[in-house]
Amino acid sequence: MSIEDTNPAAVDLIAVLVAVTDEEPRVLTIADGKDLPSGPFESGQRSLQAGLRSWVERQTHHPLGYIEQLYTFADRDRRRGGGRAISISYLGLTREAHARGAQDPAWRNWYRYLPWEDWRDGPPAAMAAIEKGLQAWAGAADDPVVRRDRKQRAEICFSFTDLHLNEELALQRYELLYEAGLVPEAGPAKGNFDPTLGEPMGHDHRRILATAIARLRAKIKYRPVVFELMPDSFTLFHLQRAVEALAGLRLHKQNFRRLIEQQGLVEETGKVSTETGGRPAKLVRFRREVLQERAFAGTKLPVARI
Repeated sequence: MSIEDTNPAAVDLIAVLVAVTDEEPRVLTIADGKDLPSGPFESGQRSLQAGLRSWVERQTHHPLGYIEQLYTFADRDRRRGGGRAISISYLGLTREAHARGAQDPAWRNWYRYLPWEDWRDGPPAAMAAIEKGLQAWAGAADDPVVRRDRKQRAEICFSFTDLHLNEELALQRYELLYEAGLVPEAGPAKGNFDPTLGEPMGHDHRRILATAIARLRAKIKYRPVVFELMPDSFTLFHLQRAVEALAGLRLHKQNFRRLIEQQGLVEETGKVSTETGGRPAKLVRFRREVLQERAFAGTKLPVARI
């Protein structure tokens, strides 16, 4: 059941289920990649989380592991045709496994929806269309104060001048593109849309995905949640690549490893991996005690550019 099929008083539950596979951030989708797993909260369900688990497992046959409430969306114009729709979204972290079901569940790289968020190989191709589109949007304002405000917001969000992106502003960037009418979700009357700006999603699910990306990018800096995405043992190289995939940035290798060691986040397993094809790398595992030790002080995973 979709959001628009529920009555105005109904509450929908939406899951942003994230994994990192082959150094790429992946999100579980349904409806040929157009939607996130979702469904209405039913009165017979014990809790919101129980309802969410029920819908995700029913639609994708993929079990949920770690989840946390993300945000409640209740904007008046969320429902097509008018009316208010309320959706409570959740962020889930897991390891990718086969998904199946009648609604065509599949894991997809989240940068296919928000390609401007991936700076690991330098400024993405989408930046040219974004800069051009936002310049035109700012210049279209009659009021000089509005023009100045639009230009400042565009520069803060996308850093066209110094190309030094703030990775935590993923939601603000999507909302700015929506306001400027540069994404299809803003409405077909807005004009033609550049294909380099990614694939659209149904309803406001791309906005919800951007919210999850922003939350996770901020969270990995002070809580070791990235380990929910890792296998039981891994190399520091694979851990760094997982963090880079989520952050959309390349990290300084020595600084990354130094901070991991200083904070005692991992311990050696006594085994090595030969998957890199070069010198065998030590396999490590996450010290689960860190969750208790750092519950109040916080644990930082470094997201520092090269």
